[in-house]
Amino acid sequence: MKYIKLTFIAFGLLLLGCNQTDSNKQSTTKNEKPIDTAYNSTLQDEKATSDELKEYEIDIIKAVITLFKEKDINRISNKISYPLYRQYPIPPVKDKEEFKKRFSEIFDQILIDKIANSKISQWSEVGWRGIMLDNGDLWMANSDGIITTVNYQSDFEKKYRTNLITKDRYNLHVSLKTFQSPVYKIKTNKYLIRIDELSNNKYRYASWKVDEKENSRPDMVLNNGQWEHLGSGGNHVITFVNGIYTYKVYRNIVGEDNSPNITLEIEKNGEIILTADGTLIIE
Repeated sequence: MKYIKLTFIAFGLLLLGCNQTDSNKQSTTKNEKPIDTAYNSTLQDEKATSDELKEYEIDIIKAVITLFKEKDINRISNKISYPLYRQYPIPPVKDKEEFKKRFSEIFDQILIDKIANSKISQWSEVGWRGIMLDNGDLWMANSDGIITTVNYQSDFEKKYRTNLITKDRYNLHVSLKTFQSPVYKIKTNKYLIRIDELSNNKYRYASWKVDEKENSRPDMVLNNGQWEHLGSGGNHVITFVNGIYTYKVYRNIVGEDNSPNITLEIEKNGEIILTADGTLIIE
């Protein structure tokens, strides 16, 4: 009888442990950013398999924390990888002088305090991608502590971006005014191309001859684009299908120094018939 009682107790503890595990999983899921689950999954996998922070990396983090505690804008400007890209259509920060002028637009007091008061436990190495703060608000190179990416967006930048999008929408042809968010504009040697995100998680491709304006009727519009991440460095491709033709727009963020910003690839019945380098237009 005593044995049976012990068995029921052990079984009850096992069930309790399982329920707690499920609860923790649900809590983690709720805290994840719902922007792109596939990308977040890749990021978490890399984070989980990364080594613990090395001693020199901890020193790098402490140095950056000190800079933000002192709010030393001049020295912080020396720790930035330029151009520092902002969410499109906000223009990137080109150099140190521009960074000093726009510092408070990017690093508001909320972000400054977050970095300055951060604990080492809030920083983690994610393989070759570098070191990130929390869930990627800020990224640094793990070799020298240079800040490569700031994903955080201040209230100023949110309003600024909204105003830029409103202005951009006003200058578009009437057939293109409905979209959720602009992704980018591209120029190749022959085409002006615009990619927008639509409300149904699809992407739209519109193109003109290179010397035409966006307020004129586009030569082609495709609304069925699908986004695919290529690795975890930010490279991606958006694919559009038009009958026997497939249009692929590759965004090359990580690559060789001479890699183009964009590569346009057109296939006919699965065979590549055109490949063209493209340049991002940021006005």
